Amino acid sequence: MIKQYLIEKKSWIIFILFLQLFQLFMASIDETISFYSMVYICFISMLLFLLFSIFQYQKEINFYKGLSTREDDLDLTSLPKAKTPFEKIMEDSFTQQTAILMKERNQNLEQLEREKDELLSWIHEVKTPLTALRLLIDSIDNHEIKASLTFEWLRIHHLLDQQLHQKRFPFIQNDLYIESIDLENILFDEIKALQSWCIQKGIGFDIELQKTTVLTDGKWLSFVVRQLISNAVKYSSKGDIILKSYDHHGYTCLKITDSGIGIAIQDLPRIFDKGFTSTAKHQNNHATGMGLYLSKKIADALKIIIEVDSKVDEGTTVTLTFPKNNAFDQLHH
Repeated sequence: MIKQYLIEKKSWIIFILFLQLFQLFMASIDETISFYSMVYICFISMLLFLLFSIFQYQKEINFYKGLSTREDDLDLTSLPKAKTPFEKIMEDSFTQQTAILMKERNQNLEQLEREKDELLSWIHEVKTPLTALRLLIDSIDNHEIKASLTFEWLRIHHLLDQQLHQKRFPFIQNDLYIESIDLENILFDEIKALQSWCIQKGIGFDIELQKTTVLTDGKWLSFVVRQLISNAVKYSSKGDIILKSYDHHGYTCLKITDSGIGIAIQDLPRIFDKGFTSTAKHQNNHATGMGLYLSKKIADALKIIIEVDSKVDEGTTVTLTFPKNNAFDQLHH
């Protein structure tokens, strides 16, 4: 702060130095004035000016130091107390601007909350005719038409599900309910929902669960598992999808392996980016780039480590590593 203070007071410093030099100049041309006496006076004046500047620095710098170290938020409690008229002007300006920003923020939050509630209400309303549509599809005897309609129904269902969880995610900390969850039940429920699609594509499941329970939120974990299994089915054309859980150094791991088209090595670092689909030639026109993005966000909130290993034309393996029980002490804080 010393450098900034000197720059701020530069004009005063230059003016004082100019006065001292001017006095010495006058003493040098006026024989009635003792030059050595004037040098002594200038020395005392500069010394007093230095002491005064140090005192003023200590007095003035506290307010500006407080401004430079305060958090960039709307909390005015960290704003230093103004002592001078100019500091008071700055304090009033901060207070007025903060009040305006807080008002705008509250209005935006209220608007966002209304839009979220309206969208969630719409999604729930759409689910009713969607359920009725599924019953109508199940009653169709033509297997080819039934399979095509079921696939399109699943796409609509998953897109609505993504929107629902995307709007709920900002409030996930208020929605979490951590309990002991049966992995087998979650996996079988998600497989059952995709059953007709899997039959259509000739895809089966090889399930080996050494660890069957984890401590997490069942609803949010179901969404993550749903996205990963549906991706495995979507990008596979044959063979079995392997679901395996096991213990690794005290951590429970769930591994989902498919033998699909795989992910290009240049795409792997970006697969969790919002909106990213693919740069490879096998890019799917139906992909939204939101599934893995939301899965990663939710996994982070649940303290789950999600890792992806893939090779083109060989398949993809996604590993979920669940936290130990004591990790949820941090989650609740």
